[in-house]
Amino acid sequence: MRALYREHAGPLLAYVLRLVAGDRQRAEDVVQETLIRAWKNAGQLNRATGSVRPWLVTVARRIVIDGHRSRQARPQEVDPSPLEVIPAEDEIDKALWLMTLSDALDDLTPAHREVLVETYFKGRTVNEAARTLGIPSGTVRSRVFYALRSMKLALEERGVTA
Repeated sequence: MRALYREHAGPLLAYVLRLVAGDRQRAEDVVQETLIRAWKNAGQLNRATGSVRPWLVTVARRIVIDGHRSRQARPQEVDPSPLEVIPAEDEIDKALWLMTLSDALDDLTPAHREVLVETYFKGRTVNEAARTLGIPSGTVRSRVFYALRSMKLALEERGVTA
């Protein structure tokens, strides 16, 4: 085996480097696998007449082809590191925000709370909210103005700022 390695490893490595586009690590792996197969088939190689190099070159070429085919059969691996910088939606923060908002709404007067619910949470216009609540639209505008001021203060008391 040592004699086989000394005589054929260098030229075999040069040949395989061309097959794997200069990837030295891959070429060394292919040469190593080729020599292991030669060692396992030493009985057949001893009976062969002539040089062993054509057999080694053929085995190395087939190993490279098999490696290429196996990489083509598997989906391309993706680097997961970009996924680590994408922020995930945090349900706990959302729940805490809703609890704080609900608590602040409870501090408002019923009249202020109902106009905010109709206009902001249900998405109604001032006129639609006025019809629903049975009050003039000017009253709705006025209540929304004062309700928002009160809501801002209630949120600030709870540590929420702009």
